[in-house]
Amino acid sequence: MAQLWGGRFTKETDQNVYMFNASLGFDHKLYREDIRGSIAHATMLCEQGILTEEEKTSIIDGLNGILQDIEDQKLSFEPQYEDIHSFVESHLIDRIGDAGKKLHTGRSRNDQVALDMRLYTREEIFATDKELRELLSVLLSLMKDNLETYMPGFTHLQKAQPTTLAHHLGAYFEMFKRDRMRLADLYERMNYCPLGAGALAGTTYPLNRARTAELLSFTGPTLNSMDSVSDRDYVIEFLSALSVIMMHLSRFSEEIILWNSNEYRFVEIDDAFSTGSSIMPQKKNPDIAELVRGKTGRVYGALMSLLTTMKGIPLAYNKDMQEDKELAFDAMETVQHCLVVFTGMIRTMKFNSDVMAKSAMRGFTNATDAADYLVRKGVPFRDAHGIIGRLVLYCIEQNKAIDELSLRELQEICPTFEEDLYEAISLKTCVEKRLTIGAPGPEQMKQVIALEEEYLQTYPALA
Repeated sequence: MAQLWGGRFTKETDQNVYMFNASLGFDHKLYREDIRGSIAHATMLCEQGILTEEEKTSIIDGLNGILQDIEDQKLSFEPQYEDIHSFVESHLIDRIGDAGKKLHTGRSRNDQVALDMRLYTREEIFATDKELRELLSVLLSLMKDNLETYMPGFTHLQKAQPTTLAHHLGAYFEMFKRDRMRLADLYERMNYCPLGAGALAGTTYPLNRARTAELLSFTGPTLNSMDSVSDRDYVIEFLSALSVIMMHLSRFSEEIILWNSNEYRFVEIDDAFSTGSSIMPQKKNPDIAELVRGKTGRVYGALMSLLTTMKGIPLAYNKDMQEDKELAFDAMETVQHCLVVFTGMIRTMKFNSDVMAKSAMRGFTNATDAADYLVRKGVPFRDAHGIIGRLVLYCIEQNKAIDELSLRELQEICPTFEEDLYEAISLKTCVEKRLTIGAPGPEQMKQVIALEEEYLQTYPALA
């Protein structure tokens, strides 16, 4: 068993204990970060006179060789190594000898793993932000194409008022835009380097922590060595942000599942993003949307797991914190995969505009506009509300939409109705009368789209 701490012990670790304690099975994902951090550490040690130039060169060449061999699959992660740190260091010593033993000068595995996890999380933030930006680009394109695609807007899952598909999709654009803002905010807060904190109280070696931070593209070094090794707030915050992203994806998926049903028929999902039934040949199932909805709970679970793990840990580092990785890695990968397939699904999805418009007409979504029509004719709003309620009840009994009634039928309920009602409650008029910024009127939507285009140009991907 390759251990870096055996001097104090007189007995071999029990095999079951060793396997229980080991983390290489999952923290091998950090190999790039571990090697990158070690290269920066060796560079700084040499600049501080702690390593010779020859030792630094030998260490960096050795580390780059290990990295290349891992990438080329010439070097595998053997289970006899406890973690990624011991794996890299042991292989380095095997390759370059005593110079490799000096690499760990002035650092602990505590600040080393804190650095690795910070570097890894930072890259995952960049990758997630990139996928969100691609999703926003697709949404914006769909918004431009559907300024006059009329559909019912819903409250309580009941048809409420007419809107447009562009307006509906714009609501999700705002959600995912806020998700990007959360990632940018998190990046600013977490981009500080813990390397040099040691086990918990720094080191007596004359390290230049600011230089190490600079080499690794951090804003600067962390300012408290105990917090440096025991902080996982940034992972929790990232998991929280990922959970909100999944909540938004899940809401959108739920609507697509409904819209894809035979009862709605608002959309048709492309064959490449659908599956069939093993027994019912007529089925075309929205499995991608359902899986995205289902995987949301998986990401929530990672967040709650780490919150629970961290809630009772005293300062500074404790082995419990090894549990910050497996579920976090899974959640990060899950969200990015969901974003990729979800974006592909909506990019290729067909929207049935005629069906959407008919659904809005048959759902009394123009009832509020009919009441407003009466108000403009001098009827008090409360009376107008009651008149339209009776009118809707009559339509239900006759199985008609309001604008399918004859003028005679309308005037039997209220003589104030005139021929101009039909124009006043058409879907086009109902939408175009919404003139405030943020409403579905086409001119207002064009203003919003211009702002969203500017946003995407001004705020490129974080990386």
